[in-house]
Amino acid sequence: MILNWYLAVAVCGGATIGLGLFLVVRELVPATPALGPALRRLHQPPGTGRVAAPASRRLDWLTGPSRWLRPPHRQLALIGQTSEQYALSVLLSALIGLATPTLLGVALFVLGVSLPLVVPVLGGLGMALIAGLLAHRSVLAKADAARDEFRQAVCTYLDLVALQLSAAHGPVQSLERAAAVCDGWVFDRLQESLKIAQMQMHAPWDELRDLADKIGIPELGDVGAIMRSSGSEGAQVHETLRSRADSLRDQIRTDNLARAEGVTSRLDIPGALLVFVLLGFVVYPFIARV
Repeated sequence: MILNWYLAVAVCGGATIGLGLFLVVRELVPATPALGPALRRLHQPPGTGRVAAPASRRLDWLTGPSRWLRPPHRQLALIGQTSEQYALSVLLSALIGLATPTLLGVALFVLGVSLPLVVPVLGGLGMALIAGLLAHRSVLAKADAARDEFRQAVCTYLDLVALQLSAAHGPVQSLERAAAVCDGWVFDRLQESLKIAQMQMHAPWDELRDLADKIGIPELGDVGAIMRSSGSEGAQVHETLRSRADSLRDQIRTDNLARAEGVTSRLDIPGALLVFVLLGFVVYPFIARV
């Protein structure tokens, strides 16, 4: 009876691993491009943001699980992932965590060590939960790092736009020329948004504001708000852009200092524990003599 239970657990573990490998291979195999979705992407309504990648269209079957998992949409938009890709990473991590205790139990059974059935079952469920949470935390950590990089790039973008305005360029041309000066994924996102605004024949600052709302970067929305006054009212805003860049740099510096102080305060805890351990080694011989 125990052998049958272990055989069933082994079969379930092998099926889980096989399903995970099938999902990975299915994701890596390129799909045939469809003409209908390509035409719909070329005629998107204003403010829809980035164009969906071909890989995301192959993950449409994960739309339901992605809604159930409640993905962080702004963080995913910031790092360039879709809800379906987030769901796939979380589910694959959970499946790997679920299969690991099962495989360990089967290996121990082959070596002659028998464990109760509840051990691999509860261990698999716990590992699946932990692996899913780690995948979620990984997305949040990548989004936090990307947000810091994006804010620093916005400071540079503000200065570049101010320089372009000082060189007697128009507001629209200043935004486009400033985004084309530097390299990097942040400026690629800015150029993409400005190209979308150009193709859809609407104001580029509105597109920057929509992008800021989508990815959760209010500093980029400030650029759109400042340039809107320049485009609609003809105001000279290059000094405003420079002052906003300086204030944003001060804010980033303050945030970095606060983060560094938090890390330093957390390092005091291991130091205090080490002092207590050393104190224990010193006091123990006297206590042992008593």
